[in-house]
Amino acid sequence: MKDIFTPADILLPKTGADMTKWAAVACDQFSARPDYWEGMSEYVGEAPSALRLMLPEAYLPAPDLQARKTAMCQAMEDYLVGDVFREIPNSYVYVERTLPNGEVRRGLVGKLDLEAYDWTPGSASPVRSTEATVPERLPTRVELRRRTALEMPHIVLFMDDEPDAVLGAAPAARKTLYDFDLYAGGGHIRGYRLTGPAAEKVKNAIDALPGELVFAMGDGNHSLAAAKNRWEELKAAGAPMDHPARYALAELENLRDEAVEFYPIHRVVFDTDEGGFVKELAGADTGELVAKADELARAYVQEHGGRIDYIHGEAEARTMASRPGCGAWLLPALDKAELFPHILRCGNYPKKSFSVGETLDKRWYVECRRIR
Repeated sequence: MKDIFTPADILLPKTGADMTKWAAVACDQFSARPDYWEGMSEYVGEAPSALRLMLPEAYLPAPDLQARKTAMCQAMEDYLVGDVFREIPNSYVYVERTLPNGEVRRGLVGKLDLEAYDWTPGSASPVRSTEATVPERLPTRVELRRRTALEMPHIVLFMDDEPDAVLGAAPAARKTLYDFDLYAGGGHIRGYRLTGPAAEKVKNAIDALPGELVFAMGDGNHSLAAAKNRWEELKAAGAPMDHPARYALAELENLRDEAVEFYPIHRVVFDTDEGGFVKELAGADTGELVAKADELARAYVQEHGGRIDYIHGEAEARTMASRPGCGAWLLPALDKAELFPHILRCGNYPKKSFSVGETLDKRWYVECRRIR
């Protein structure tokens, strides 16, 4: 299928902006660490920042949630009318991300046609989810998609590109857009503009990718599902097929890239009988841990009380588990080579089955795009 992933009109801060203050890690990270986000807010101060255009999930239980949503939407409007953005029209951004461990992960930012994507179970679309989508998690995201003028992607798509035809073609002709260190040990990131013949060469390589499953979700599953739901709403209301909300900005990565590593997402239970939690789950079959993780954790919480959170880093999970009334369940990592075959053969993995890297390895918000 052609034209699934195409160049976009991308917004970046104007030249001279403090990009370390601009970029922010994905909103679903540090979900039990509001102190991380408070520290970054203090660091950013009054400087323009993607932090003001997002809602960290750490604040979802906060009593001032609605005020935070309103402030986020207003910040987008203010940045659009203020002297903040420059537009990079009809372009891909080729990204080289140096991770905290020194490895370099490559990607391509562009817009995904949501007509080619379906997150529902049993989908045969060219772009599919890889983990179960929880419908209860979509309303807040769809609400924000309705209200916001901009999108920022922490969505990562995987292609299984053995000859490296797509990203291998990207460095041929490029112009540096940004090059800076990420906040608080997040590593380094460089972005290069691909437009004109260089972008066309990359797009042709994408269009030539074989197989019925062209892209599989690597991250941001619920964000992409919310974008799809919002597009279906607009389409049903008579929106034109070239409406900007038909597309979602995302980063495309090659699953075969050596720097793409799968990590487990651990389960931490708060406010429970931690001794019983550890004892009961220690006997679980490790070969079935990922598939049974939520089922067993929910059953334990139902019997003993508490609440479950999903933690990406092992060190963070261990730290949390050391607190009174907490227990952690450290899960094994999935084999990334099995991702495409499993989706084609069996459908989605259970929710929160894997993470692409540790917490600070996740995608950082840099690029923006108008969606209305």
